[in-house]
Amino acid sequence: MPVFRNFLFLISLAPSMALAAPSLERGAYLVQGPAGCGNCHTPFGPNGFDMTRDLSGRLVEDGPAGKMIAPNITPASRIKDWSDADLARAIREGLRPDGSLIGPPMPFTMYRGLGDEDLASIVMYLRSVPAVEGDPGKSEYLIPLPPAYGPPVASVTPPPAGVTVEYGAYLAGPVSHCMECHTPMGPQGPMVDTRLGAGGFEFHGPWGVSVAANLTNGADGLAEYSDAEIKAMIIEAKRPDGSAMMPPMPYPYLAKMTPEDLDAILLYLRSLPALPDHP
Repeated sequence: MPVFRNFLFLISLAPSMALAAPSLERGAYLVQGPAGCGNCHTPFGPNGFDMTRDLSGRLVEDGPAGKMIAPNITPASRIKDWSDADLARAIREGLRPDGSLIGPPMPFTMYRGLGDEDLASIVMYLRSVPAVEGDPGKSEYLIPLPPAYGPPVASVTPPPAGVTVEYGAYLAGPVSHCMECHTPMGPQGPMVDTRLGAGGFEFHGPWGVSVAANLTNGADGLAEYSDAEIKAMIIEAKRPDGSAMMPPMPYPYLAKMTPEDLDAILLYLRSLPALPDHP
C-alpha cells in the first residue's frame, strides 16, 4: 500500500485523530482480541481455528436465512485492490467499492459506531497480515437485503478509554458487537431500540443450534450472576456450574481483552435495563 495513499486516508478521518493516532499495535489488539474478526473469517481445523489460514474466510452460517460466507480478508483477496478508504467503508458501512451491499453476518448495526482511529488501526493491521490464497465462495441469501444500512458515516469519536459505562458500551457495541448477537432480530434488523440485549437470536453451525442469552440486568438475564461468573462466561466459556458455553461466542478472542476493557464491559452490562427473554 503506497504510503501516500495511506496518509491521505488517515488524514480524511475525524478530528479526533489528534487524541490518539491509529497504530498497528491497536489494530492487532482489536482484530485478534475483542473485535474477534477471525471468529467468522478464519477457517476451522481439527483442533479449532486454523491459524495457518488466519482471516482467509469460511462458511459461517447455513440456515433459514441462507448460506453466509465470511470472505478472505488477507492481502491475497479482492481487498488488495481496494484503497484504505474503500476497506474502511466496507467495514463500517457494508458497501463495496462498486456500491454493492455486504450482507450478514457482518454486524453493521454496531460497526457504524467504530471510532475513526480504531477503524484506521484495523485497516492498517489487515494490510500487514500474511497473504493466504483461497476463496471460500459467495454468500447466498434467502432473505431480502436493504439498499443500505444507513446514511454515510462521516466521522465517529468514541468515548475516552477507561473503566466506565460509556466506554463499556462502545466495547460491547461497535467493537465486540456483543449487543448485535444478543439482541433479537426484527424485520429491519436487530431490535436495538426496543429489545437491546434481550437475547433469543439463533445461530446454526456444526455444533447444532445455539441461542444468544439475555444480557440485561434482570431475572431472565445476568442479575443472579456474580461479576466473576460473568467474566468467566465471557473469557473462559465456562458457566458457574462448570459446563462449557456454546459457540459462536468468540471466546479465544475475548480472552485477550485487557482486564480494564473487560471491567468496562461488565459495568455496561450491569447498566442494561431488565428485559424478559425474547419469546
